[in-house]
Amino acid sequence: MSGGAKSGDTVRGDTVRGGARSAGSSALALQVTPERGLLSERRTIRISGAVPGSLVALRAETLRGEELWAADATVLVGADGSADLDAEAPVSGDYRVADAMGLFWAQARDTARGGSSEPQDVTAPLVTRITARHVPGTGYLDAPEGAFADGSDPEPAQATIEQQLLAPGVTRSELREAGLVGTLFRPAGSGPFPTIIVMNGSGGGINEARAALYAAEGIQALALGYFRAPGLPHFISRTPLEYFERALAYARDELDPLGGAPLVSGQSRGGELTLLLAARYPELVLGAVAFVPGAFVFGAQGAADPAEGWDGPTWTAGGEPLEHLWHDNAGVHWQPWGGEAPPNRHADIYVDGLRDRELARASRIPIERFAGPVLCVSGLDDRAWPSSYASRLVLDTLARHGHSAERTHLDYAEAGHGITIPHLPSTEIARTHPVSGVAYSNGGTPLGNARASADSFAEVCAFVHRAARAAARAAEGAAASAAAPRATPATKISGPLPTSSTNDNTKEN
Repeated sequence: MSGGAKSGDTVRGDTVRGGARSAGSSALALQVTPERGLLSERRTIRISGAVPGSLVALRAETLRGEELWAADATVLVGADGSADLDAEAPVSGDYRVADAMGLFWAQARDTARGGSSEPQDVTAPLVTRITARHVPGTGYLDAPEGAFADGSDPEPAQATIEQQLLAPGVTRSELREAGLVGTLFRPAGSGPFPTIIVMNGSGGGINEARAALYAAEGIQALALGYFRAPGLPHFISRTPLEYFERALAYARDELDPLGGAPLVSGQSRGGELTLLLAARYPELVLGAVAFVPGAFVFGAQGAADPAEGWDGPTWTAGGEPLEHLWHDNAGVHWQPWGGEAPPNRHADIYVDGLRDRELARASRIPIERFAGPVLCVSGLDDRAWPSSYASRLVLDTLARHGHSAERTHLDYAEAGHGITIPHLPSTEIARTHPVSGVAYSNGGTPLGNARASADSFAEVCAFVHRAARAAARAAEGAAASAAAPRATPATKISGPLPTSSTNDNTKEN
């Protein structure tokens, strides 16, 4: 029986109701809908059967890898002993807004074993147990005493929630061919599907969690590693762009993408890479989705090979390093990636670097070469680097060069650099870089980051479907035009034209 339920308790699904109430009264209960479903799905959480006007303390605990994460919230219930967490903001606890998902995104580490809040095994659901307890001594003080015949409080109620990453019918297969390292997630049903290549940033690895959730939304997703993944280098330094060219060609030729080509997407340094690939291989890229990107090619920074250093090259083409903004930059006299403090609190190396105008011009990503749809996701409070500025620069450049495809900028006021997939803990603003070990800040607020993560995921899924359908329609139209017989040239008739009546829709003002 779940959560230590006593003999005589009523257990319905994963909701446990206590049994210490007086005759004719209900027991404290916790209802979560749905109890099992995708990580990207919102849950509704309702309390019922509580002492009218009392406080109910909730605690949510989730084991994420080896680490226990938890959030607490205390809620005021109404005269009917109930509360809806999407309607009632907690009066105390780890978050103070009316949002049932706060018990997930407001979680913080309760243990210190290390590891990420992001799921590492997409085949295993995240399991969260929520416990609701009556706060002793609370309830209407202007009501008669004796809410319980025996003077006791309601027994705790519990619910268990499973958040899944793999939707029914989605297949996961590892890719280890053509020199590529990644994992492919294919949606249920028959294709062709919109297809996207998903890349991480300076932490490296393979972002299976995002790719799996895309597949749940009908998007074929290839989570592609390029460093800190099996068989690949440990550092980002001197990563060859030809590797990504092969991945793009593989997706086009082997994965039957709707619209004839894949979209490409990445986070942070992966966002910089996304825009770089769109500009360099526009014929292989259907659309670009850049999360918290850079608009310039930068040096290797915190993910550098120590032998190369922060100002060594990140990307190469044809064996030669791409010019980047940290290459002997005359305007830069300090750098944060070794833990060095800035010369003053307003110093920003990404602004300082622009003072070397010629180098900035040479390292700017020429996104105007790309004619396809572009979506940028950024946080106005990004403290890792100025992703909002970079996104605005990219989209403005496209507009000034006559770009006619969709351009969308999702710029979240209270979000920072940590915009991720929905409903994960968003409380770790201060971070330690997984490669350099240097402390830094992502910026944003837990609520702002959580809302940006949930909203951007839905918006990106819609964008990907829209872009792929538009490309498919364009291809079908071009094929139909090419197959249509050519019209016979009209015979010119000399002489006066016959008179005829017309139905002209032109209006005169």
